[in-house]
Amino acid sequence: MLDIFNHALRLKADPSRVVVRPFHIAWTSNGSGPSRSERLVGEVLAMSPGEARNQLEIVLKDFEARHWQTRRVFMTRYDEIEGMLGLDGSQIGDEKRQLIGAYFCHEYSYAAAALMNPSAVPHYDQTGMPPGSLRILMSLRAVGEGHISSVAFREGIITESNELTLAPEPPFATAADAREEDEEHVPEGPVTVYRHRDSTLSGTVIFPITKAQSNGLEDLRITHFRHEDGQEEWIGTYTAYNGSVIQSELLRTRDWRSFDLVPMSGSASRNKGMALFPRTVNGKYMMLGRQDGENIFLHASDDITAWEGGELLIKPKFPWELVQMGNCGPPIELEEGWLMLTHGVGAMRKYSIGAALLDKNDPSKVLARSAEPLLAAADQDREGYVPNVVYTCGAIKHGDKLFIPYGVADSSVAFAFVPISSMLAQMA
Repeated sequence: MLDIFNHALRLKADPSRVVVRPFHIAWTSNGSGPSRSERLVGEVLAMSPGEARNQLEIVLKDFEARHWQTRRVFMTRYDEIEGMLGLDGSQIGDEKRQLIGAYFCHEYSYAAAALMNPSAVPHYDQTGMPPGSLRILMSLRAVGEGHISSVAFREGIITESNELTLAPEPPFATAADAREEDEEHVPEGPVTVYRHRDSTLSGTVIFPITKAQSNGLEDLRITHFRHEDGQEEWIGTYTAYNGSVIQSELLRTRDWRSFDLVPMSGSASRNKGMALFPRTVNGKYMMLGRQDGENIFLHASDDITAWEGGELLIKPKFPWELVQMGNCGPPIELEEGWLMLTHGVGAMRKYSIGAALLDKNDPSKVLARSAEPLLAAADQDREGYVPNVVYTCGAIKHGDKLFIPYGVADSSVAFAFVPISSMLAQMA
């Protein structure tokens, strides 16, 4: 029997976690009169100073305690509106400018519907960590109003004694935004978003920016990538979804302050669930994928953003995975080979997490795989937004154990510590 330690901590959807987002109102007129935006601004400008002050106080009473530096947020939003409508801010008082900004904002609960499908990497800052402890960084798929998925983060510490402590979430969350965003023209192609200078990672959310991402950034699988020249960066693969079409993209960062969101090209990128190896193998970038929606494929490329073809690596074999298979995050390098977590779907669409071991020098060779699941939906894990699902987008090797954060029923996040040696011993 595999000795898995399931931590008692659970993360759940939380409608109280809100951010201020731009509220988009028509900029151009559909006739001879002013546009909605122009009319709205005109109404505020026509207010007396006292009326504008009273209206702003009402807004601040409702929202100032719920958000970080609310007045500054409103003023920043006004600055964007000023550029769009050609206003002269020098002729408008601070209170009216803040009130205009408030009319073009709204509150968004980014994790009201679900919190799920985490991935984890060692934190970039290990300062002060005692032996046996590791600071970690997790990404989470947060689902809010309209079933829009965004990327949230949590920092924490794990130990070799199966302890897990998460850093407290700050009282205010902030959205990473693209600078000089043109609201009249939704961007396409690569974009860069920036974490606010005063925001922690645990309080940062990355929202969809481009047309391809408009309905969500789904299932970030992040890895600490080491290039052949010694340079390091963190690279994650995720699914961009626009409501009808999916596209695999890369999130890339070197400093966790700015994040490049880069579409991938090629036939393989038009599918979801891709996972990048943490280094090149024999001079090639390597990627796992599920190109037919059923089996796990292996891809190699000279260009980290271009992925074609691929070869069949693993197909369903055991009862718990007969419907379909996929990866559960970037492979983890062990002395024995590349450890790949998998997910399998069985009868009644029940999801389970398994594993396979790939040859270190030739990952197309499968050395062993788990005949039984490592984790499966237990009684307490069945109920939720999507029942009977356990799913992870990436685990961490720490000492002689695997730390696996995983989504439960597309509704919450749980945590497990799995001994690597006993896991390998049960693989055939």
